[in-house]
Parts: sequence; structure tokens; C-alpha cells
Amino acid sequence: MEHCAIDLGGRKSQICVRASNGEVLVEELCLTPDLKDFLRTRPPSRVVMETCAEAFGIADAALALGHEVRVVPATLVRTLGVGARRTKTDRRDAQALSEVSCRIDLPSVHVPSARSREWKTICGMRDALVSCRTKLINTVRGWLRGRGLRIRRGETTTFARRVRELESIPEHVESQLKAIESLCAEIKVADKRTASLAARDPVCQRLMTVPGVGPVTSLRFVAALDEVGRFPTAHRVESYLGLVPGESSSSESRQRLSITKAGQSGARWTLVQAAWSLRISCRSAGARPMQLWATEVEKRRGRRIATVALARKLAGILFALWRDGTTFDPARTAR
Repeated sequence: MEHCAIDLGGRKSQICVRASNGEVLVEELCLTPDLKDFLRTRPPSRVVMETCAEAFGIADAALALGHEVRVVPATLVRTLGVGARRTKTDRRDAQALSEVSCRIDLPSVHVPSARSREWKTICGMRDALVSCRTKLINTVRGWLRGRGLRIRRGETTTFARRVRELESIPEHVESQLKAIESLCAEIKVADKRTASLAARDPVCQRLMTVPGVGPVTSLRFVAALDEVGRFPTAHRVESYLGLVPGESSSSESRQRLSITKAGQSGARWTLVQAAWSLRISCRSAGARPMQLWATEVEKRRGRRIATVALARKLAGILFALWRDGTTFDPARTAR
């Protein structure tokens, strides 16, 4: 079997192909969009590359052509010799990856499905719209505070209208308000899109039976795990999402740290937001057992730690519902 290592770049990528005995067969620089054509000319090989923005698209093409794929974590490649002796070039990186692949079966990250990547993109773009709106609103609020003005309370969607009720608005502030209104309209469209996606997916429908879990949380969770069979236990899911405590121990010294925050920040953030929503605003009977559980944790560890603990508990519940094909049962949670 040939071992084809590719050092991916935005415009050009370096290729190094070796035989199973380590002999270099091909070494060339190729335009990144032409990599699929290059892989089509090679016999079934092991294609090795480092994780980056282009990696999963090339991995899909290689798998479709019958190649084996190894997408090596970026945190691991330095231990394999990439950038050794403080000399790092695309050619040397491709040579190092192909040479190591000839000797060992390199570990690979999970290659997410096309659906998973699409859902992550949709949720990420919605988050970008919300973030832009928040920054603009904070800018206008700063202008109001500088003038000693306050607006009446209300929803975010009515912010621009409430500001205009105060007095004549300068042109530069009016442009901010128009942008806020435009973003509100786009966010509304994005919310409808995510709700439609979640409503059409049977797994998301079951996950949304959990109090506090809505379309965005269910989409983020399913997109992050992609395949529920990859995880043997709920604890592995919680660890994958970075919701477990870290540790710094040596010899007889033991130190527990805050959560690791490993994995996808979007899925972890939405789970924490779902936990806050469950604790503060959810009034359904099914939420009561988890609210009582979180209250007991809060008495011992404080409100923030209790909320993160509840987010970890939610991750385990969502995993179990997906794995077992069931819906949320409040009585079981109470037990």
C-alpha cells in the first residue's frame, strides 16, 4: 500500500507519496482544488493529512475514491517529527507524515458527516448574527449612558424602537439602529431555519422533549456527536464536550481544576445556556426534579458550578435518549 501525505494549504498543497518500504515515489506541489484529480490517479492508498479547514472535504473525496484516510490531530503532529529542529517547511512536513505512516498506523480524528458539518455551519452563522447584534446594541447603550438616558425595558427585537422614543437620534446612531433591525430580521429567519431542521429530524424531536432543550441545542448536540455509537458511556460524551473537571496531579499532590473546555465550544455553550434556562425560566413539571438536584449542588458549591453540573447532566440525558431511542421521562429522572 502507498502512503500519501498531504500538507494542506489554502492555495497550494505539498504531496509526498511513499511505497510501503519507505521509498519516495512522488513529491510535488499541487493546487489544493486539484487534489481530488491527483488522488483519482493513485491506487488505493493511505491518505494522511493534518486537521485544518480543508481537511474534511479532501477526506470525503479520498474515501469516495476508495482510499484509507487518516486526519491526524494538530496537537499530535509535532510528536511525529513535524517542525523538528526548529525547521518547518511544507515539504519537510509532508515527508515526516508519510515516513511515520509507513511505520505505524496513525490515529485519526473522527471525520464528520456532511450533515454534521452543514448543521455546524448553520448554527455558527446564526451565532455570528446574534454576536453582531449584541455588539451593536452595546455600542448604542454606551451612547445612551454617556448622555444620561435610559430606555424602558423590553425584548431585544424592540430595542431600536424603544431608543427612538427618547429624542431625536443623530445620524450615526440611526445607522446603528437600522443595522440592528436588519440583524433582528435575519436572526428571525435563522431561527425558523433551525426550528425547521430540528422538527424534521426524529433524533432532535426526542431530544427536545427534555425541559430547557430547544432546536439550537438539539442541533448542536447531534452535530457534535454525529454518530452516537462512537461513545460507549455518557461520561465519555461529557468528557468529549469538555464538561468534566480537569486535574493537575503529580506524585502525592492532587489538584482538581475547572472544566477542561475540550471539544466543540458551540455545543458546550448551548448546553450551559439550556441549563440556565432550565433553572431560571422553565416552569414545567418535568423540570422540577433536575431543578431540585441543581439546588442541592448550589448549596454546596455555588450557583455557577451547579449550573455547569446541570449542563453535564443534560449531556448525559440527551446521549441516553439518542442511544436508546426514547423520550424524556420526568419520573425516571426523579428516581
